[in-house]
Amino acid sequence: MSLDPDPKRLVFVGGLHRSGTTPFAKILDGNPEISGLVNTGVREDEGQHLQRVYPKAKVYGGSGRFAHRPEAHLTEASPLTSPANAQAMLDSWVPFWDTSRTFLVEKSPPNIIMGRFLQAQFPGSALIVVVRHPVAVALSNKKWRRITSTNPRKFQSLNQMVEHWLAAHTILAADAPHLDRLLVVHYERLIQSPDEELKRVQSFLGLSQPIDSSKLSRSHSDSYAERWASYEGWWRPGAWQRRIIGSRHAEDIAAFGYDWADLSGFSQHRTPLGLTAAI
Repeated sequence: MSLDPDPKRLVFVGGLHRSGTTPFAKILDGNPEISGLVNTGVREDEGQHLQRVYPKAKVYGGSGRFAHRPEAHLTEASPLTSPANAQAMLDSWVPFWDTSRTFLVEKSPPNIIMGRFLQAQFPGSALIVVVRHPVAVALSNKKWRRITSTNPRKFQSLNQMVEHWLAAHTILAADAPHLDRLLVVHYERLIQSPDEELKRVQSFLGLSQPIDSSKLSRSHSDSYAERWASYEGWWRPGAWQRRIIGSRHAEDIAAFGYDWADLSGFSQHRTPLGLTAAI
């Protein structure tokens, strides 16, 4: 199958696992001008699982690990960059899009560190990255893994997951100046001021109709904030991990606009390292 060659129709959504990319992509798909991948039969309808051009995140260890692998960071210099591979990627996705709509969305977590590659493959395409507090992402991944896997080899501490968050977002920050169409959406802003944040997305894409925010849950992070607060204190469960994260990563986390101890939101008064133009 082939597609209208105008790559400006393509919108890639990325962000670490448990950052809110799935609900965000579903909200986009609810707009009459946008089609996401649907009824694919693969996990979370992620395009990475449909194509065979580049390795999936699980090849590099999956959630909490893939950004540590240099080969997972694809750029315009990748030998995988070619018109033939671009067409192969499109051919794997087209059957699951409503191509009568103006914009076509592909969502996969590793897009967060693949923006330069995707831009080279599809010049003029857009990348939207969903960013969420690193501790909330770590806590959510821990909960998710308890539910979905009992494999001890997949165990990671909260500190290790925060380190992975910092690695992925440091790559994104370095890539940002090379990306022509990048928008960073903060999960905290999305659930606290959804209409305002989605207006930014509408403007970025040039949509004529607003994006409906009615299906957004406003409380998904509340339990993680409560759990994180419960770790405060010398003998509390999780206290050791909390102290490690605070002592080792407070400044690095602050550079991205977050307070390591407070999961309540993103500070607009801080300049996210390297992402100024995308905010």
